[in-house]
Amino acid sequence: MNQARIGIIGGSGLGQAFAEQVAGREVQIDTPFGSPSGPILLTSWQGVDIAFLSRHGPGHLLNPSTIPYRANLFALKQLGVTHVIASGATGSLREEFQPRHLVVCDQLIDRTYRRENTFFDSGMVAHVEFAEPFCPMLRQLLIEANSGMDTVVHPAGTYICMEGPAFSTAAESRMHRQIGGDLIGMTALPEAKLAREAEMCYTLLALPTDYDSWRPHEPGMDRGQLLAEIIGNLQAATENAIALLRSVIPALATRLDNPCPCREALQLAIWSDKKQVHPADVNRLRPLVARYFPAPPSLMYPKR
Repeated sequence: MNQARIGIIGGSGLGQAFAEQVAGREVQIDTPFGSPSGPILLTSWQGVDIAFLSRHGPGHLLNPSTIPYRANLFALKQLGVTHVIASGATGSLREEFQPRHLVVCDQLIDRTYRRENTFFDSGMVAHVEFAEPFCPMLRQLLIEANSGMDTVVHPAGTYICMEGPAFSTAAESRMHRQIGGDLIGMTALPEAKLAREAEMCYTLLALPTDYDSWRPHEPGMDRGQLLAEIIGNLQAATENAIALLRSVIPALATRLDNPCPCREALQLAIWSDKKQVHPADVNRLRPLVARYFPAPPSLMYPKR
C-alpha cells in the first residue's frame, strides 16, 4: 500500500468494531514521547489507504487519563498522516442530542488537569491558534455525507472534556449544561490540541450513548438494565458512524492537497528565536518542525 495520509482514531465502540472489519499490516512506532496506545493498522478501506489507531489500546486497557496522546499523534505524523477523523462515545447534555445520533463537534471546553497537552514542553515555545478546534473542511465533509443516513447527524455541538475516569455527579452535569456544553466526554483533549500542533486536519465525530446524570433515568430500571441500554446505544451509534465514514473517506481522498489553515498552524506559532533553539530539540521534533528549521542540524549533535 502507499503512504496513508488519512488517519482514523477509534474510541470506545468504534475502535473494536472497525478493527474487526478490516485487515492489514500492523506497525509498532517509537516516538520521543514513548509508544502509542498500540500498533497502528495500515490498511486499505473503501479503496483508500488509511492508518487506524485504537485510542484505548488492544483490550481497552488505557483509561482516558493514561492514554499516550502525544505518542499517538506523533506516531501518525511520522507515518505521513495529514488528516485525522476521530470518534468518541459521549454523554448527551441536551434533549435533542439523542442516544444513537451522531454529532460533528465544532467546539471544545477543557476540564482536564492531569494530561501532557503540548509537544512543545521544552526547548522551544509554540502558541497555536485554537479558536476553532476542529478542521472546517473535515467537518463540512462529514456534514455533507449525512444524506441517506438512517440517523440524525447534528452539524455542530460543544464537547466538554472532563478528566474522568468516573462519570459526572448530577450537580456537575447540570453545571456542564449551564456553561454551554452539549456533550460530555473524556478523550477529545489534548488530542485535538496536539493535532493542531502537528499541523494535521482533525475532526471529531461524537457518539452519544446516554443523557449523562442531569436527566433522570426511566423509572424501574436497575443498573444492569441501564448498562445494557448504554451498550446497545453505543453499538448502534458505532454502526451509524462506520456508515458515515464509508461515505466520507473516498471524498476526503480527493481533497487531501486542498489548502487549509490547519496545515500551517505552526507558521506563526513558534515564538522562540530559531537561532537559539538547540539542534537536539529540533531533531526531537523534526516531523513537526522540519520546514521551519530548513537547515538540518547534525543528527550527531551531542544530547544535553
